[in-house]
Amino acid sequence: MIRRGRPYLEYRTEPAGEATEQLEREGYTIVRGLLSPDEVAELAADVARVYDTEPEDQRSGAPPEDRDMFRYAMLNRSAAAQKAVANPKLLAVIEPLLGEDCHVIANTAWRNPAGQPGGHGGQNWHIDAGPHVPLPDGVRWPADIPHPVFAVGVHIYLQDCALEDGPTGVIPGSHLSGRPPPQDRTMDSDLTYEGRGVVPFIVRAGDAGFFVSDVWHRRMPTKLGADRGRFFLQAHYGRRDIAQRILPTRDANHLSPEAVARAHAGAERERRVVGLHPPFFYDG
Repeated sequence: MIRRGRPYLEYRTEPAGEATEQLEREGYTIVRGLLSPDEVAELAADVARVYDTEPEDQRSGAPPEDRDMFRYAMLNRSAAAQKAVANPKLLAVIEPLLGEDCHVIANTAWRNPAGQPGGHGGQNWHIDAGPHVPLPDGVRWPADIPHPVFAVGVHIYLQDCALEDGPTGVIPGSHLSGRPPPQDRTMDSDLTYEGRGVVPFIVRAGDAGFFVSDVWHRRMPTKLGADRGRFFLQAHYGRRDIAQRILPTRDANHLSPEAVARAHAGAERERRVVGLHPPFFYDG
């Protein structure tokens, strides 16, 4: 675990909570009752307002029925969302792993209707960028060295999510693999890592599920005719030196209009090297 020193990151000697320790060790944790019922009601109403009054974001080539499941940059659109991503109980879990100056790098609302799982890439086993410390086949992360954490995803649940609803599933310990999930098993619900299978996030409204960016995870299959859909606010947090991705680089960058024009007149690598990247993980 780490802390922000003067001015560099330092090894943290202060104890952390059980949820933080599990998140570092297993790659995931669930905090029950992060939000009170009143806080859930306030946040759910404000997020629903954004869905009801603003059109879907044009961030991907997905069909309209899939695009309508998401609303991006929620802290810009909802005071309740901005308050939720700064919840002190939430920050207490992630700060010992990312530093006290970590920040939100992406903030997306998910509303999956009942009976409509959609075709979003989150249906497949995947990792959120990285792996941040790639390892070759046959090499294991040393057991006596804590694996560094660079980004953490958090789902703040606005309604209950049971097994039939297609919950997020994670494979404990897989963040230590240094590799993405096997490409020939991206939809295999029986996928394991070192003998450990999927743990589904079975939660109540107000709970929060945490997972490090390198852990293998996906939305599990729904039970047709029984699922109630999913509704949650997602926030990704990164170390201070990881750039925010709340807006795509086409909308938020550090370039002058002249530099943008020059980049678009050149090759793709010329655009990327100055920071104009196509949408990727965290962008949509």
